[in-house]
Amino acid sequence: MSTRTPAAAANSPAVSERTPAVVMWLVAAAFVVILNETIMMNAIPQLMVGLDIDEAAAQWLSTAFLLTMAAVIPVTGWFLQRVSTRAAFATAMSVFIIGTALATIAPTYPVLLAARIIQASGTAVMMPLLMTTLMTVVPQSNRGRVMGNVTLVMSVAPALGPAVSGLLLGLGSWRFMFLTVLPIAVVVTILALRKLPNVGEPQQVSIDWLSVVVAALGFGGLVFGLSRFGQGLGAQPWVMVGVSVLAILGFVLRQLHLQRRGNPLLDLRTFRRPVFTKAVVLLSVSFMAMLGAMMLLPLYLQQARGLSALEAGLMVMPGGIAMGLLGPRVGHIFDRFGSRLLIIPGAVGIALAMGSLTLIDINTPYWQILVAHLVLMISLAGVFTPTFTLGLGDVPAHLYSHASSLLGTLQQVAGALGTAIVITIMTAQANRLVAGGTPPLEATVEGMRWGFVFGAVIALVVVGLVLLMPNRLPDSEPEVESAGEQEGELAEEMPDLGVAEALPVHGDPH
Repeated sequence: MSTRTPAAAANSPAVSERTPAVVMWLVAAAFVVILNETIMMNAIPQLMVGLDIDEAAAQWLSTAFLLTMAAVIPVTGWFLQRVSTRAAFATAMSVFIIGTALATIAPTYPVLLAARIIQASGTAVMMPLLMTTLMTVVPQSNRGRVMGNVTLVMSVAPALGPAVSGLLLGLGSWRFMFLTVLPIAVVVTILALRKLPNVGEPQQVSIDWLSVVVAALGFGGLVFGLSRFGQGLGAQPWVMVGVSVLAILGFVLRQLHLQRRGNPLLDLRTFRRPVFTKAVVLLSVSFMAMLGAMMLLPLYLQQARGLSALEAGLMVMPGGIAMGLLGPRVGHIFDRFGSRLLIIPGAVGIALAMGSLTLIDINTPYWQILVAHLVLMISLAGVFTPTFTLGLGDVPAHLYSHASSLLGTLQQVAGALGTAIVITIMTAQANRLVAGGTPPLEATVEGMRWGFVFGAVIALVVVGLVLLMPNRLPDSEPEVESAGEQEGELAEEMPDLGVAEALPVHGDPH
């Protein structure tokens, strides 16, 4: 058992030397796996032809990825406490590589869907592992700078997914996307395992599998039900949504019960931290708007404007690149001036960009679409980095793994909800117009416009939420609860153990 608190350890010289190795190797690997969240979006038209499936089935290759992450991420809080950093990393990347290899050779749609689910299962471990390690080894004064680099993974990788897929689809079939990712993932895994140190010691904690099953059924059923609304299935979607909401309620009640015994799957006491709670809501809503827009734009550019996958990818690439380049700069600004200088203009920019996309038609100039997407990505960078830093910095150290898992779970569910709702709105509106005699192309574009209207409404909610966020956290670290204080007292009496022994990523088992 470690005898030093993360706060004490993070400020030691040894940690400062080791932090780049720990965080940057995890960032490199996480970038590769998170990129696959959205890499299928630009491939939807080609997948529809190549696999003889409809648009809803093709869209599920992305939605199923997000839903699997939402179902698996809650388990990572327990998993990260039981295994070492290297073991968690090796497991996550091995599962991801297996899924990618299967996707490369998938002969049918069901096999490809299964491969995407396997990919997502490995991906789900990476972000909680990265965030928990970062919060442990990086002192609060430098977290904005480091979180700016992590923004490359959290938001830039999904943003670049459609652009990368467009470029690769222009060079070959949809299989080429996975064939390109596979060797990169293998090389990054091998190199990282040679240099990645262990951070913290495993803890023997139990898991409540009933909570795992109920969470998967609740969140998965909710998004699946919402995706059915635009397909004329009568009362069935309402029944599915209602049952799913009850399952989620049951999951919450189960966690509250398990907290009294000390071993919840997700410790909901993290929501007692007001800044964390606000950050979770803000990030979830922002992610919903981002993925909704990223789902619609490739469809609009290819189906309505007749661009190839390569051309559509090039159209959205500048926004993703700008977001990546601004990530570290945003972190520096946050460390120096606080959050409000970033999140308020960022939220306004999101609203303006989404509002401009509601005006598209079949003759909208390409430069207007390019500018709107560029403003959207830059504005999201201004919101994401400060909000991640404030939210996770607000929780005590022994809840880091739970906070990371909760944030990841709700963010992925929000993303899946955003894509499902946008596709449902688009499909329902287009079908209504076609039934009324509108030409199919015009009906499709009008349906997409209504999808962007939903995104614009969500963007207005983001504007309201950023006003609730503080400019900074208090100067003191949040790891001040009794367990941390006791460990801090012991640390003064113990010799320096070094990073690999002294940093308890996994936290106390409550």
